[in-house]
This record gives sequence, structure tokens and C-alpha cells, in this order.
Amino acid sequence: MTIANDEVSLRHAEHDDELRACYTPMVALRPGLRDAEELLTRIRRQQAQGYRLLAAWRGGEALGLAGYREQDNLIYGRFVYVDDLVVREDVRREQLGERLLTAVADEARRLGCARLVLDTGLGNPLAQRFYFRQGLLAAGMHFGRSLV
Repeated sequence: MTIANDEVSLRHAEHDDELRACYTPMVALRPGLRDAEELLTRIRRQQAQGYRLLAAWRGGEALGLAGYREQDNLIYGRFVYVDDLVVREDVRREQLGERLLTAVADEARRLGCARLVLDTGLGNPLAQRFYFRQGLLAAGMHFGRSLV
């Protein structure tokens, strides 16, 4: 999928050099990533589970990312889960987050999914406001615990 608007285009990062170029925006969301090589290794592992990384590109520079995968469970049936959604802080006023999320929702519909699902931290009110503006509603709480 390639969607162009102005000088920013949306397309999936697939090649190693494209995935490495996604490190700068991704580390803002996932600060535990050591470097671009770790990002590449982890994305390649996730791709075996259906993960795809849609990026907003200006030239060869990744400005924003939406990592997602198609899933199926007894709660939702077939749905798309958004693992990662981030836009570099210096371009947040360009509506790239909205464009990325809309493109993922369009892809979910194309795949025959009836829902788009994502999680965000309780302490992230800016993201929550953004998701509400995009028509996403809080439907529950996500629980977890460390096993190590």
C-alpha cells in the first residue's frame, strides 16, 4: 500500500535499510530499544507473527509509524491490533498519526476485519485524547505482570 499526499507518502517498511530508518521515531515510543539493529531483529521476529510496519516517509526519512497485525480471538473475531503508533514530535501537527491510523483501518477493512484495537498507557493522556478524536473508545483495562 502506498498513499501519497503532499510530499509525505505512506508505505510499508520492508527492507532492512527501511526498517533501520524507522529507529528514530520508534525509539521515542519504545525507549528500551538499544539501536537500529535491535529494532530490525525484533521486527523480523514479529513479522513471523504477521506484524507489518507502515511508515510516513518524507524522502528516505521515517516521520511516523504504525506497526500492526491481523489477529483472531473469541472477543472480537478477526481484527487488526495496532502494536505501535508514533509520530516524531517535530511533525505532530501534520496529521500523520491520523493518516497512519486511517490507512491501517482501511487495510483492516480490506482484510475483512470488523475492529481495530490498540492499547495505551493510563498515564498517557495526550495519546488518549488523540484516540478519542479518532473515534476509538476505551473498552476495558489491559492487565499484565512480569514473569521474570
